[in-house]
Amino acid sequence: MELLEKQTMLEKEKFYKLNFLKTISIILIIILLNSNSFSSPKEEIIINLNKTSNFSFDFIQKIKDEIEIGYCQIKYPRLIHCLYNNKKKKEIISTGKSLIIRNNRDNKFYIYPLKSTPLYYILDKDYLIKQIQNLEKIKISNDIFELNFTKQNNLIIVYFDRKSFDLKGWKTIDVYQNEVLFEVNNVEKNLIIDPKIFDLPNLD
Repeated sequence: MELLEKQTMLEKEKFYKLNFLKTISIILIIILLNSNSFSSPKEEIIINLNKTSNFSFDFIQKIKDEIEIGYCQIKYPRLIHCLYNNKKKKEIISTGKSLIIRNNRDNKFYIYPLKSTPLYYILDKDYLIKQIQNLEKIKISNDIFELNFTKQNNLIIVYFDRKSFDLKGWKTIDVYQNEVLFEVNNVEKNLIIDPKIFDLPNLD
């Protein structure tokens, strides 16, 4: 009787050990499969930027007390096309070298060298990646990560979403020395974009 009890106890002990080992193995596999979740925010943002060739989004822009909304498409490097949902039907286009701000209602337009604007740096993902790599620690504010750097004596703040690591917006100073807060929403990445939207428009 005692021998039978001992055998039963040994079998139970063996069973529990096997189950424990299986559980540990499953946990280790899950950890390995999800190892990216342990990457730093800097690494995750860089990985996401490297995977993104273009993206489209809705935006909210605030300059002083004026709020505007619209839709933008960005293609790296340094190409952007934005249509504003306002009476002027404002349009912004970066050809990679020039930035055109156009009022389609009155057919008025302004052209600036892209390099003289903060967008020259914001639209260059390789430049952003270098800035992120040089950071000792990325700043966290609410649900966003902040990347701060100074160019042309102006502070540029670029925001990334804390969950998706997508570009969430930026804060800059415009050509009229106004603070511009630009918020990015509803991001769609790596779509087919007509390259002609970034061409220099007919400004006659």
